[in-house]
Amino acid sequence: MKHGPAILVVDDDATLAAALREFLSHEGYEVEVAQSGAEALAIQEANPRIALALVDLMMPLMDGLTLTVELRRRNPDIAVVIMTGYGTIESAIDAIKKGAEDYITKPFDYAAVRKKIARLMEVMELRERVAQLEGHLERHACFESMIAVSPVMERVLERARLAAATDASVLIVGETGTGKEMLARAIHQASPRARMPFVAVNSGALPRELVESELFGFRRGAFTGAYADAPGIFSAASGGTVLLDEIGEMPKDVQVKLLRVLQEGELRPVGSTRSVHVDVRVVSATNRSLNDLRSTFLREDLYFRIATVVLQVPPLRSRPEDILVLSQHFAARLARRYGREISLSRHALELLLVYPFPGNIRELESLIESAAAISVDNPQVISETDLKPLLSSPVPENIATAAAHGPVSMEQMERLTIQQALRMSDGNRTKAASLLGISRDTLYRKLREYQG
Repeated sequence: MKHGPAILVVDDDATLAAALREFLSHEGYEVEVAQSGAEALAIQEANPRIALALVDLMMPLMDGLTLTVELRRRNPDIAVVIMTGYGTIESAIDAIKKGAEDYITKPFDYAAVRKKIARLMEVMELRERVAQLEGHLERHACFESMIAVSPVMERVLERARLAAATDASVLIVGETGTGKEMLARAIHQASPRARMPFVAVNSGALPRELVESELFGFRRGAFTGAYADAPGIFSAASGGTVLLDEIGEMPKDVQVKLLRVLQEGELRPVGSTRSVHVDVRVVSATNRSLNDLRSTFLREDLYFRIATVVLQVPPLRSRPEDILVLSQHFAARLARRYGREISLSRHALELLLVYPFPGNIRELESLIESAAAISVDNPQVISETDLKPLLSSPVPENIATAAAHGPVSMEQMERLTIQQALRMSDGNRTKAASLLGISRDTLYRKLREYQG
């Protein structure tokens, strides 16, 4: 019994459908054939593994365009490729606007068919495995908001999980938009302090003359306008965690007082002569390099105090494996919000895989939301054309140029996804195969290929 995605061929020409079935079966795919739209819909209902449909455009009773819409209404994730003659290519393009992924022309160039089908099936298989892995993230519930499958990000998350169990100060380093605050919240939620407050403050956003009073509080009469005592951020977060975002922007005179809080566990509110005990864990974050932070922006003694554990969050452009996962996550979330089906086309995903993302995850989320917000299509398939006008920097002209940004092949993504499943199952291959939705024999075969 075969496992994995299956292909549905729909054509009222029995000879052509049989030839296409024989070709695709020889390529190793499971193939089912229908000679009408009604038969195709019945097969789709009976076989939930149908992931790709090759649909003839010109058929009696129910044409290919109508069938495409109905197939995708029943399964928004199904990929549809239109089969058409040269004289009806314009109609095939209309079908793509209605949700089809691509089209192939008759008579078939089987080499081109092989290439297109292989590429689509790779994307579908990876998308299915990503969905299955996302469904098992409950294992690390506190970090479930950190969507990642890349090995480099997995290492960061593993260090974060270990740090969360301690009370050590953590410094998170990464470019703007990489999710530093989200990681800090996950650390807090996974720590023994989870039931106590988490308070985030942007050190660079506070007026210089108010930084000390905002952090440490003040007493009535300490300055003009101080009509009552105020506890300050550290006292408000007592027992919990304080995130000092953009720690490098903190004035040097305030750094001295922060160092005392970290060393002695006590602070002195502005205008007070008495110290107050506080029990707070500090997580700091910065978009500056460690060298600049240590040599220019922070006192060295404070640097060593806040950097007990350093977590360097890589930019999105250096972990393209996560782009597909995050893209699907954001599209699914928008679909729930807007109450309609939203997905990304294969060409849109390929564009995102080679885009350098200067704004990182925040930019990716904004791109997909912008494309969804200006459409009322249901289902909506976000295309390369939808995304290109929204990009804030140039896209590499070809894959060779894109290689400078470290793209990964589908084969590499597959290997990384399997490695992720093995990590999540503590090396248990039977559980890993279940996570991936493949047989244990298939998993063993894949592992032998990687070792060969």
